[in-house]
This record gives sequence, C-alpha cells and structure tokens, in this order.
Amino acid sequence: MGLFSFLTGKKDEADSATATAVATPPPAAPEPVAAPVAPVVAAPAAPSSASAPAATGASANMGATTPDAGWDTPFTAPEAWNTGALTTPVEAPATDAPEVGPADTEAIAELQAPIAEAIKTVYDPEIPVDIYELGLIYDIIVDKERRVLVKMTLTSPACPSAQQLPSEVRYKVKAVPGVTNAWVEIVWEPAWSKDRMSETAKLSLGFF
Repeated sequence: MGLFSFLTGKKDEADSATATAVATPPPAAPEPVAAPVAPVVAAPAAPSSASAPAATGASANMGATTPDAGWDTPFTAPEAWNTGALTTPVEAPATDAPEVGPADTEAIAELQAPIAEAIKTVYDPEIPVDIYELGLIYDIIVDKERRVLVKMTLTSPACPSAQQLPSEVRYKVKAVPGVTNAWVEIVWEPAWSKDRMSETAKLSLGFF
C-alpha cells in the first residue's frame, strides 16, 4: 500500500466516524418523576336560603352589626332605668294638722268618760300602768262636731315609745262611738313628774 492509499484510508475512517456520530441521535434526557398529589376534598356546600335557619334575637342583632357602626347605634334605655325618681325633689308629706273647733261643753260631757276609758287601754311598754293613770293626758277637747283633740305628754323627750303611744291613743279615741275624728298633740309644758300620777298608779308602782 502506498503512502497516498494510507492517507486516503485514514480519511475514510475519519469521515465514517463523523457520519456515524452525526447519524446517532443523542440519548434522550430522563423524564422527571411527578410528585405524589394529595387527594382534594371538596368543601361542604353552603346551606341554601331555604334550608338555613333564620337568625333570631341576639344572633340577628350581632350579625347586623358592622365594624364601622361603632357606638353610633341609637339606644333607648328601658323604663326601669329611668333616673327621674332619683333627681325629682321629694315632696314634703302633707301635715295632718288638728281640725278641732272650740270646745263644746255638751259634747265633752257626753264623750269625755268613754274617751278616758279608751285611753286607759294604752300602756307604756316599760311601765305596767296605763298612760291615763300615769298622768300623761293633760286635756281632752271635743268640739260641736264631735271632733276630739287629746293633749298629752311623755315621761321624757327620749322616751322610746314617742311614736307608738300618740298613734295608739289617736286610733283608740277615733274608735269611740260618737267621735267623728281625733288628733293627738304632744306638749312638754308643764313637764311631767311623779306628782301627776294617780293614787292607783302610785300604789301599783310601790310609791306608798
């Protein structure tokens, strides 16, 4: 084989190798493996307006409130919250002043004895003697219309029965047949003393 043939043969090998390289396609890239996908759970369907229960009471009010409303919502306080009774001045109670006219001699003669008997049923809780025998009754006035005013005193201004005794005397006198109305007036002059007690009362209390 000559030199020319040798070189030609080398050239043919090179061309053949190039052609083979061009004709052979490159290997395909591996396909990516897909990651596992979690199953999709469908959300429950919202209840329709026909099946959803209607909101009532506080739920409806809460649902209607919007953040923008703030404290501008008008509010009417219940009647029980009305503070007018706390700010209204208290009216002074009407005074039950005696309405007794001038003393009538005939009416006094008729009613004085039964009135005294009624008063004798009233006792001082601290003394086992009725207030008539104690000398607490100063005067009994009866007018022409049979209205009665009893003037009485107490053993002391600090008497614990200062409210009870006058009220009891008044209602006992009003219950006397023939009396149309009665009042009691507390007087402090002259001051009460043991000398005003009857002999019966002094005997009952051991003053003899």
